[in-house]
Amino acid sequence: MSQKIPEKVLNDGLKVPAIGFGTAFIKGTEGVKVLTAAIDAGYRLIDSAFNYENEGMVGQAVRQSAVPREELLITSKLPGRHHAYKEALETIEESLYRGGLDYYDLYLIHWPNPKVDKYVEAWQAMIEAKKRGYIRSIGVCNFLPEHNERIIKETGVAPSINQVELHPLFNQELQLAKDAEHGIITESWSPLGRGHSMLENEQIGSIAAAHDKTPTLAILRWHIQLGAVPIPRASSLAHQKENLEIFDFELSEAEMKVISGLGREDGRLWGQDPATYEEM
Repeated sequence: MSQKIPEKVLNDGLKVPAIGFGTAFIKGTEGVKVLTAAIDAGYRLIDSAFNYENEGMVGQAVRQSAVPREELLITSKLPGRHHAYKEALETIEESLYRGGLDYYDLYLIHWPNPKVDKYVEAWQAMIEAKKRGYIRSIGVCNFLPEHNERIIKETGVAPSINQVELHPLFNQELQLAKDAEHGIITESWSPLGRGHSMLENEQIGSIAAAHDKTPTLAILRWHIQLGAVPIPRASSLAHQKENLEIFDFELSEAEMKVISGLGREDGRLWGQDPATYEEM
């Protein structure tokens, strides 16, 4: 029985589930099994990337799934080494060929790569790819407010989604507010902050226990109430199903403040600051 997941409406009208499924590091035949199980469990928003080297696996899982293609929302991402306009369009086409798909529901610029400074050019290519029907909705990843403001100013088109690192130790309060000003939905990668042992945090554990939930669910619910769309990754069917059990309880304002209060300036998992980090 598929879990009914609420939807959010993007600024271009596309409806997306309030929680998605991450596929980083999930590949090959085993990856197809993991992803088809996730789809069967109720996930409809699937996150991938050109640089994950698993677009083919995602496409195969889509074809093997009993769920019709039109009910799934498949995401991929443009790598930093292909921000030049012509290369960007060719890379999006290659993403489609890799996945054996006619279109992507969402396609995102993976990182802004400000030193190379071609992200506006890449955004212009994304706009063209949408016009050609390659993509239903276009967005970005790891874009700071100044990056989003620049592409909006120079093209007149705002991203529908900005996927950023967001977890209790890096709560992205300013980023969430700035994204909302432009009608951009914030999507959370590494939502559980596993590298910081958030699941063992005593304060989160106490909040979870008060709702008879696990720390994982308390954190994912925190994302939902922030207005963000978390995309947790889970290989086991048990964890896939557990991660969907976040729509039958609500954290209090005080509990939200406790979790948000764990945030710190150096909370990034791997120190990947979009102002300086370059992803190829």
